[in-house]
Amino acid sequence: MLALLRSVSPIVAGFHPLALLRYPRFIAEYRDFNKKGGHVRIGDVYPCLFDRITTSGIDTHYFHQAIWAFRHIKDGAVDSHVDIGSEVNFVGLLTCITKVTFVDIRPLELDLPNYTGLRGSIVELPFSDDAVQSLSCLHVIEHIGLGRYGDPIDPRGPERAAREIVRVLKAGGRAYISTPVGRPRVQFNGQRVFGIAEVIDIFRGLTLAEFSLVDAHGTLRERIDPAADIREEGAGLDCGLGMFVFQKAAG
Repeated sequence: MLALLRSVSPIVAGFHPLALLRYPRFIAEYRDFNKKGGHVRIGDVYPCLFDRITTSGIDTHYFHQAIWAFRHIKDGAVDSHVDIGSEVNFVGLLTCITKVTFVDIRPLELDLPNYTGLRGSIVELPFSDDAVQSLSCLHVIEHIGLGRYGDPIDPRGPERAAREIVRVLKAGGRAYISTPVGRPRVQFNGQRVFGIAEVIDIFRGLTLAEFSLVDAHGTLRERIDPAADIREEGAGLDCGLGMFVFQKAAG
């Protein structure tokens, strides 16, 4: 029975109707593998039916933002860095270049050099005023207050989150923020899409040092003018990813 469950689990989990069209080839190749001297028990089959593609794809938002933020943090040569809720593989890689404190309402417990995980909310960060030199928060603020991840419903959630980041950032410190930008709207309860000027406004108290964009076509456009009419440049901005480097004025 256990062997049967092992074989059924990968077949049933995440099943897609198109899989039915791909099983004949899978079965034929399974038989061919065994006929040529391979040996796979039926209880060990693990169908991967959608990987036969001609090119590799990426999630352009997460791919480009990770490289963008990692490069900035590395060039900053900081002794420690705080990340709030970003993608965990990115956080793990950061531990190779600096000490990282990762804050999330769903804490990530890891036994990893240079890593500390803290349970905390972005709208009530567990740091004193002017305490953090370097901070990242990638693809997070658009979710705050929508209840998607178990946080309280709050239409003003992103503004509260931005105020907390401004509060904890040290004079001269930098915050690396990414969020969807384009036609402003709430896509309840998945995310918000902000206007570029709206993001700059909710982080008032910080100065925009640099703006980059992954446009709606997935193209990375670095160090561009956030005030430019990007639609006229053919980038398409129904929903791109804005990447903002904010800096707090030196005291």
